[in-house]
Amino acid sequence: MEILPILSAMRRNKVGAVLVAMQMAVTLAILCNALFIIEQRLSLSARPSGTDEANVLAISNQWVGNPPDQSALVQADLAALRALPGVVDAGVTNSYPLTNSGWGDGADVKPNQHTASAHMARYFGDEHSIAALGLTLTAGRNFRAEEVVDRGQNETTVPSTLIVSRALAMKLFPAGDALGKVIYTSGNKTQGSTIIGIVDRLQAPWVGNSSWAADWVENSVLEPYHYLAQSSYYLVRTQPGQLHAVRQLSQQKLFEIRGARVLDEVQSLTEARHAVYRDDRGLALILAVVCVILLAITAFGIVGLTSYWVAQRRRQIGIRRALGATRGAIVRYFQTENLLIALTGAVVGIALAISLNLWMVSSFEQQRLHGVYPLIGAVAVLLLGQLAVFWPALRAASIPPALATRSV
Repeated sequence: MEILPILSAMRRNKVGAVLVAMQMAVTLAILCNALFIIEQRLSLSARPSGTDEANVLAISNQWVGNPPDQSALVQADLAALRALPGVVDAGVTNSYPLTNSGWGDGADVKPNQHTASAHMARYFGDEHSIAALGLTLTAGRNFRAEEVVDRGQNETTVPSTLIVSRALAMKLFPAGDALGKVIYTSGNKTQGSTIIGIVDRLQAPWVGNSSWAADWVENSVLEPYHYLAQSSYYLVRTQPGQLHAVRQLSQQKLFEIRGARVLDEVQSLTEARHAVYRDDRGLALILAVVCVILLAITAFGIVGLTSYWVAQRRRQIGIRRALGATRGAIVRYFQTENLLIALTGAVVGIALAISLNLWMVSSFEQQRLHGVYPLIGAVAVLLLGQLAVFWPALRAASIPPALATRSV
């Protein structure tokens, strides 16, 4: 197939060729950035929290009034929850993964450190919390009952011991020797807390997709506190298949112990995941629909322009057929012509895609586009062009030479 005759024909129809190339370029730029964002959001929504999500029930408990015996009430609640049939264990905490709400702090490896070595999420718990959440203790030990103390919402005590996530342990001590080390928090830069245990994974409550949040979403710490506050969470882990029954029984039992309370929200961690990632799934769906629409518009544009060119070139096609050109040669002509246009659009589109991503990185804290996505977008645009031009090319190849040259 001679390229020069094709280029000569395109110069006579350069406006249409330029429009199709630019349409392909814009489609590629939007397509690869949209696919990148979709992949990011779906990966985030599938990220494991480290807990036994399907069997953990979170109960938001709010006291009505100011009960003077709050510590005794909390212990009575926990004892009753642990005694329910189908319950593995239960604990009280200030927050839990997948809520988008919780406590954060800086962690230092030296006293009076000016810049934090890492950022982390803070969860309160006791010797039952690892079992209540379904965490996996990979090193060290659990809290002992004598290490756990009561703590109110506005108190600023420093825990003597800590259990940290593996990600936080490696961030603070890359050599892998975090167990037994002392770290310092922003609340007190001179009094440290000893790491006594490491869990395999414990996700922070925040699930934001910004780059700074992604850096420390796995950095979490368990502090040995019974959390006493106006509002707290009971975490109840059930045996498989018992969550629904425990959901009903637990609420009844808590109201039996004290009716002056509000159970604001009762949900499994699976339901919490579904709720907290609803916006991410919605955005992924919208972007997927936009991609499909863009591809359809581009395909129809190619079909329309190629059909117009076929109508204009009936005489040329007829002469070529009369001179012995096969149907396959005619099809290859139009496919090669479209390939040249698509290659131009792909080159321009890759530049547009990278520019668009750099703008989003600076304006919306998006991550940098991986190089594979522009290549995927370019291949998609080239294939789309070849598929879209195939039907008009077949129509051109089916024109009889006598019919095409009748006006000659």
